[in-house]
Amino acid sequence: MDNLTIYFIFICIMSVFELILYAIDKYNSMHGKWRIREKSLFLVSFLGGALGAIFGMLIFRHKTKHWYFWIINILFLVLQILLGIIIFKFTY
Repeated sequence: MDNLTIYFIFICIMSVFELILYAIDKYNSMHGKWRIREKSLFLVSFLGGALGAIFGMLIFRHKTKHWYFWIINILFLVLQILLGIIIFKFTY
């Protein structure tokens, strides 16, 4: 397996994990239960889950009114795409 494939699999796993975190946080917010810290959501987004965060915001309509969630998650997504491009250039 080459580096780009490993990176792609990692991004997919982190995005699914982030999507699940958004689902849990939305459920908890609707039921008055313990919430996931924003720092934790941002950390997972930074570590590869930005696409899952954006999908989580859209699917669950969660954190969509917080402009900084849009900015940060889009920024992290752009960084992850750029990292993928760099890995691609060094691999092929």
